[in-house]
Amino acid sequence: MPNLIAAVALVVRDYDEAIHFFTQVLRFTVEDTPLPSGKRWVTVRPCGGGTALLLAKAATPEQSARVGDQTGGRVFLFLQTDDFWRDYHEMRGRGVRFAEEPRVEEYGVVAVFLDLYGNRWDLVGPRSTDASVP
Repeated sequence: MPNLIAAVALVVRDYDEAIHFFTQVLRFTVEDTPLPSGKRWVTVRPCGGGTALLLAKAATPEQSARVGDQTGGRVFLFLQTDDFWRDYHEMRGRGVRFAEEPRVEEYGVVAVFLDLYGNRWDLVGPRSTDASVP
């Protein structure tokens, strides 16, 4: 079996508010397993599969200080879509905050959006001849 990155930890303030954002706003799937310690093993992932996010509830002041700024203001995660404009408009309709207008790059159509804590993500779709037309 080849190696793969199965999950990436995302420090969150609260499990339930993070689950709500990822399942209701971004339409991810969730697996939520209670642990004997009172913690939870919560993973979310896009419906198309891929690497999961492990929602890690901040437990110390140092971890709490990182909620929403895990990468020093850089884009943290890249959500790839097969239809940029469909997903862009649907996400905006569900209240996702975009930090910029969509733009066309060599690698595709892209726009930075913010998760519920302010982490920066790229929504990236394929570049096509009509990429600049919503």
